[in-house]
Amino acid sequence: MKLNDLSVHELKNLLQSKQTSSEEIIKSCLERIAEVEAEVKAFITLLEDDALKAARNLDKKGEYQGLAGIPYGLKDNFCTSGIKTTCASRMLENYVPFYDATAARRLSEADAILMGKMNMDEFAMGNSTELSAFFPTRNPWDHNRVPGGSSGGSAAAVAAGEILFSLGTDSGSSIRQPASFCGVVGLKPSYGRVSRWGVIGSASSLDQVGVITRDVTDCALVLQAIAGKDPSDSTSVALEVPDYSASLKADIKGLKIAYPREYFQAGIDQHVKACVMEALKTYESLGAIIDEVSLPHSEYALPAFLLIACAEASANMGKYDGVRFGLRDFSADNVVDMYSQSRGLGFGTDVKRRILLGTHALSAGYYEDYYLKALKVRRLLKNDFDKVFENYDVIVAPTAPTVAFELGAQSGDPLTMYMNDILTGSTNMAGLPGMSIPCGFVQEMPVGMHLIGKPFDEPTMLKAAYAFEQATSFHLSRPGRRVR
Repeated sequence: MKLNDLSVHELKNLLQSKQTSSEEIIKSCLERIAEVEAEVKAFITLLEDDALKAARNLDKKGEYQGLAGIPYGLKDNFCTSGIKTTCASRMLENYVPFYDATAARRLSEADAILMGKMNMDEFAMGNSTELSAFFPTRNPWDHNRVPGGSSGGSAAAVAAGEILFSLGTDSGSSIRQPASFCGVVGLKPSYGRVSRWGVIGSASSLDQVGVITRDVTDCALVLQAIAGKDPSDSTSVALEVPDYSASLKADIKGLKIAYPREYFQAGIDQHVKACVMEALKTYESLGAIIDEVSLPHSEYALPAFLLIACAEASANMGKYDGVRFGLRDFSADNVVDMYSQSRGLGFGTDVKRRILLGTHALSAGYYEDYYLKALKVRRLLKNDFDKVFENYDVIVAPTAPTVAFELGAQSGDPLTMYMNDILTGSTNMAGLPGMSIPCGFVQEMPVGMHLIGKPFDEPTMLKAAYAFEQATSFHLSRPGRRVR
């Protein structure tokens, strides 16, 4: 097996025992990138020379603690000093920050090696990574299908073996849905667990930095490196960061797992539903207690989520006016035309659509009818989760309503595209941790199971995910090599 096919924890052991070097790992990833990147198209910026230089310097020191020497990617909305950060948008096509996002800096300080910046839906608005201003990314399991989004480049690169892990952002499903579509592990921690400072925001009260890896153990290791209070981010929480790896135990006897009936009803592919129900049987065989519950306000979750997401996106996009940030149309002969033409050229269709919807929802005369009502629904959804968590440890559901769909199948139908958030958006509105792990296959494409934990109780969620992973082999499958 090639080095790029191994997990983070396996490579960590090889490095510490001096059975391999960081340079050898980087070269293995670069060989894989040369093989598949022309089809997958996961990278916006590839840092081949920088990665090799960093690996050689690390090998000279010969110290491999933590994530040292492990190659990773960053979704291209993480600011990186001296490296282009485009948000997959013409608006920021040539933007080069002079500072690192906190999460990126923490990985750099851990001597993990950045391989490049990953493709995404423009400004993290989308569910397929077809809405990048540059090119679509393709699912490594089937190049005619999408990898999901908006962190599709990150998930596709991890699944394809081009990198070992990646950081993404998730405001509704943007880590977990692509992880489901690509057959990898994706974790969105509790709101405030990981700093968002230096990450170019889409919907500030929903966005969260998270992790995409090949297995649950790797997920725990990377989360450990990036979690914790950040003085630069007022939304990060000053709670002690637990030892996530210590929670990875296969014994879950007595663990109480709930599955909401609303998440298994109309609109969910019956084959996807069957995979998750089979996974619940696996949990039951491991000694967990399984019960059906109700989240009664779930039917209102998607419209409320979309209203809040669009309203906050509208506010966040206001700074891209051709003056302070981004592309400027110099042909305009007055300031009003310069603003409108710069934004018209710099933003893609879906970003413009969300700005219009969000601005309308926030406007005088409509605020109380739309945005304020959405906030009230958000509180009702949070109350529903709180009530379930009085008696249960973890909630389980499908991650996405379907497996990965074909390229172009939903790009002309924004309402259908937005439905991809139907099972996951409420988790963001409640600020809860959620993760997707592989649990089966439909039409030879991966299916993800969504686990939801109590606020800041990532350890219990990770424990439940690890126990299922150890009892099954889905996480061992790779594109072109399915383990049955």
